[in-house]
Amino acid sequence: MTTVAAGESRAPAWRGGFGRLWSAAVLSRFGDALRTAALPLLAASLTDRPLLIAAVTACGYLPWILFGLCGGAIADRVDQRRAMWTVDTVRGMLVAAFAVAVALGHASIALLVALAFTLTTLQTLFDNASTALLPALVGPEALGNANARLMTGQKIAGGLFGAPVVPVLLAAGAAAPFLADAGTFLLAAALVASLRTGAPERAPRPAGSTLRREIAAGVRTLWQDRPLRGLCAATALCNIGMGALIATLVVLVTGWLHAGTAGYAAVTTAYTVGGLAGGAVNRRLTAALGPVRTVLLAGTAQTAALVVMGSVPRLTALVAAMAAFGFMGMLWNVNSTTLMQQRAPAGALGRVSSAFRTLGAAGAPLGALLGGAAATAWGRGTPALLAAAFFVLSVLALIPAARPDAPVAAPGDGATTARVPG
Repeated sequence: MTTVAAGESRAPAWRGGFGRLWSAAVLSRFGDALRTAALPLLAASLTDRPLLIAAVTACGYLPWILFGLCGGAIADRVDQRRAMWTVDTVRGMLVAAFAVAVALGHASIALLVALAFTLTTLQTLFDNASTALLPALVGPEALGNANARLMTGQKIAGGLFGAPVVPVLLAAGAAAPFLADAGTFLLAAALVASLRTGAPERAPRPAGSTLRREIAAGVRTLWQDRPLRGLCAATALCNIGMGALIATLVVLVTGWLHAGTAGYAAVTTAYTVGGLAGGAVNRRLTAALGPVRTVLLAGTAQTAALVVMGSVPRLTALVAAMAAFGFMGMLWNVNSTTLMQQRAPAGALGRVSSAFRTLGAAGAPLGALLGGAAATAWGRGTPALLAAAFFVLSVLALIPAARPDAPVAAPGDGATTARVPG
């Protein structure tokens, strides 16, 4: 693995592979936003039972818990570029078929649940392959900026443009958002298929190697790397807090602050704008502090923002806190992904990535349940304070990872292959 100096960063070249991958990711996120906004509306038109409507959303988490680690192991075995365009082609065809069913009046809750579960199951392979592919397109010194540009572009496409377009498309018919989503999948597949990275070079798998043993080796690699182990624990704790906040945010805004739908829109917009600002300054801040310390700063600042959310019953305070929360959240996401790509051995990156995502997916629904229980027992502002407590724990888990010059472990053993300062 290449040695990467602390804070060293360079802009990735837009020409060639990265530009096409960025375009595919942003286009796909736009389509995801269309589908994510349209599915609950369609579900609500089919039934008035909240549990059935919630089941559609729940199926977006369940495959990560069931298949996330398996998806990462498969991503380490195959040509990631080919896996990505194949998965997007299949997803595009599935969503197109679903759009036809909606147009013909054959939609049902069971069909929505099946679609959500199948798409997320395929996503476990796509997302892990995407994380593993990026280092093959940009140099290690440009990974931080590449991740920042990817995540900023996706936030613009999904947060600012995607959801507002849904009402316009729905005016053309209930199937229109899904047809548009299918088109974005197919266009993204074509862009990824046009990449010329070639099949990755990998050492032959040992005789008798199985998917289960490869998953276990990837988890050992994660555990033996101190910064990655701390970052993974911190991410899991943060996602519990995030689940508590997201699940009860609408109750906090409309029930505690009595700000209505306009207030809720202001809060979510502030979060998106804050995230865009965080992506814009990430390069300079990371160059000054280094990636691990930037994540530490982000977690500490997010904790303070959550305390404000749960203790100051004013809409202006909540909007400001959500903007700061989004700003620091972008710093966290960019640098945690970059650290994972820099420190994980290339042959284990898919499995390390899947462990992060699986823990995150498991933490979010747990946090949602805890947040709902806290709001019921102690008041509508308490889920934000509960989230702050989990963020404190996450910062404490990160502190050991901030020690510089930590060795990088090779897959399946404790050998040092490189030193990457945090």
